[in-house]
Amino acid sequence: MQRILCFFAVCIGFSLSAAHAGDNDAFFNGKDLAGFEGLIDQFWSVKDSAVVGASPKEGLKFNTFLCSKKKYKDFEMSFQVKMTKTGNSGIQIRSKIINMKTFAVGGPQCDMGGPYWGSLYGEQFGGMMKAADGKLVKEVLKADDFNDYSIKCVGKKVTIKLNGKTTVDEEFAKMPEDGIIAFQLHAGGQMEVIFKNIQFKEIK
Repeated sequence: MQRILCFFAVCIGFSLSAAHAGDNDAFFNGKDLAGFEGLIDQFWSVKDSAVVGASPKEGLKFNTFLCSKKKYKDFEMSFQVKMTKTGNSGIQIRSKIINMKTFAVGGPQCDMGGPYWGSLYGEQFGGMMKAADGKLVKEVLKADDFNDYSIKCVGKKVTIKLNGKTTVDEEFAKMPEDGIIAFQLHAGGQMEVIFKNIQFKEIK
């Protein structure tokens, strides 16, 4: 009996550890926007397990974000992203909400759209932190399709990859210690951005 109990305990411990190690539900469950806040009823939704941001026909007069309620420090994140040609978006890392009315956010942003794909930009945080190589981006970018995008943030170091090619890989002295992660819907004309196959893992 004792052996059976020990075996059961080991199995339970293994299952819990395995679930924790691959637990993406803590960030995005693929079903709804539990764990996030923002102007959800107006601009954000989940369709076919993807996060979708869409502005109205008249466009937007301000940047707004879908923000994680939880703060994160070190992590790895990958996804596929597609937006309308004139669109602009990004993923905020180690950031903070600076206006709860519009859900404006300040902090480092892994940028997407136009000439900014693959760059690290300081949204309400001092402007461009590291511009991606424009020639490289032009070579690998799929303007009308989904693009593979990955982010790794450990300590002060940020690594961004666009379709498998590294566009940013260095340390930034002013990187905050932790903060929220947020999806951007940019001011301007009508647009839609889709984030699918989102994978997220905290590094501890």
